[in-house]
Amino acid sequence: MPYLSANSLRRHHDPCEKLGLRLHPPFPHAARNVNRGEIGYKPGMIAETSPLHLAVILIVSLAASLALTGLLRRWLLSRQILDRPNERSAHATPVPRGGGIALLAVLLPLWALIEPGLWPLLAGALALAAAGWWDDLKRLAPWPKLAVQAVAVGFGLWRLGPVTQGLLPLPIDLVLAGIAWLWFVNLFNFMDGIDGIAGVEAISIALGLAVIALWFASFGDLAALSLALVGATLGFLYWNWHPAKLFLGDVGSQALGFLIGFLLLRAAAEGAWAAALILPLYYLADATWTLFRRAAAGENIMAAHAQHIYQRAVRIGRRHDQVAGALLIANLALIALALGAEMGERPAALLGACLTVLMLIRRLLAPGRAQPDSSGHGGSRN
Repeated sequence: MPYLSANSLRRHHDPCEKLGLRLHPPFPHAARNVNRGEIGYKPGMIAETSPLHLAVILIVSLAASLALTGLLRRWLLSRQILDRPNERSAHATPVPRGGGIALLAVLLPLWALIEPGLWPLLAGALALAAAGWWDDLKRLAPWPKLAVQAVAVGFGLWRLGPVTQGLLPLPIDLVLAGIAWLWFVNLFNFMDGIDGIAGVEAISIALGLAVIALWFASFGDLAALSLALVGATLGFLYWNWHPAKLFLGDVGSQALGFLIGFLLLRAAAEGAWAAALILPLYYLADATWTLFRRAAAGENIMAAHAQHIYQRAVRIGRRHDQVAGALLIANLALIALALGAEMGERPAALLGACLTVLMLIRRLLAPGRAQPDSSGHGGSRN
């Protein structure tokens, strides 16, 4: 089969150029890598990072997280650092919490090795982990927690820079990015309420970003950072899958949401804004809809609750692994749609992503026969 260059593909497949028109999309960085012809011919799709290098990152992060999380669980049990059930809990027996310590102990050094210039971001993650650990042990009021999150996001924006590629004035760009990042940190924490769900979401988002980064080979270290997060979270997920032997805890959920938020904003800053919206779409929809619904009902939106869609699914009889499994299947579809969006099919991909999430929600809330579950375990408090 003869080699076709990117330019020849555009001449053969781009009707706009045949008519003498040149379109200028608002995010030209990712658009330069769009292969409008057949898949697999564009030289820019070849990743600069070797597959062996990426495989080592994935395997090392997985093995280290798996082993360290098991050791941490034994220590938490010996110290009786347990999540004891309350009226909002989805579990019936005490379960150790704080598994995020092991995950971060693996992930943060790996990120520092992959990209040493990320130290402001990693400092912010450590601050969030410290506040989360305090909250796990002693309970921390919402406003001090929010203040620490805001400081961490400020450090992160110092490293990230502008996101909209000059479409907005720099102050507005940074303010909007900061608000979005702050919301993502909180919604990721809110959504960690049953076994496996946070791990499935984190792995899905990071895997999707790695696929896009490798496909277009124009996102710097995004693939390596994402695969390190995939491996470290997989190691934790082994212990957190239903019935959970360990919970992530606020020490992990806030910092992990913060790091994933950075990856999504970096992808958006590089032009892949559609993928950054599509990959976390179920989490965005569930958390945002629940927030607005509670605000409209006059409830205290800062108070803990158990009204998220996935929590309602458990209450009507779904097992935790069924909910997490359904989310995983939907997320695989979202990964494919995110890739399609960055290949030039953004309107269709965004519509497909919305339909995918609506189908997932309908599936989760569909009435059905309750499934027996004798484990007595569930997710972390929320």
